[in-house]
Amino acid sequence: MKDNTVYNHATNMVMVKSEGDMIFVICSNENQMEHVVTRMTVDNCSLQDYEVWDEGEDTKFIMTFKVLDEYDKKPELN
Repeated sequence: MKDNTVYNHATNMVMVKSEGDMIFVICSNENQMEHVVTRMTVDNCSLQDYEVWDEGEDTKFIMTFKVLDEYDKKPELN
């Protein structure tokens, strides 16, 4: 992903924005949110925060992921 870029088009199911080492994803339902978390949570990327906006049909889930560098990664323990 490019730095400080918004990846949104009218046909997107989720909205994505990158800013430095952070990736922001906006989903409109819990099923989308679970799918994004499953795909984005890997060795070098972790979920840092999430917010729920609005209620009812207009509910949005805003998730913040951090791309980890070598200093952020937890060492493997025996």
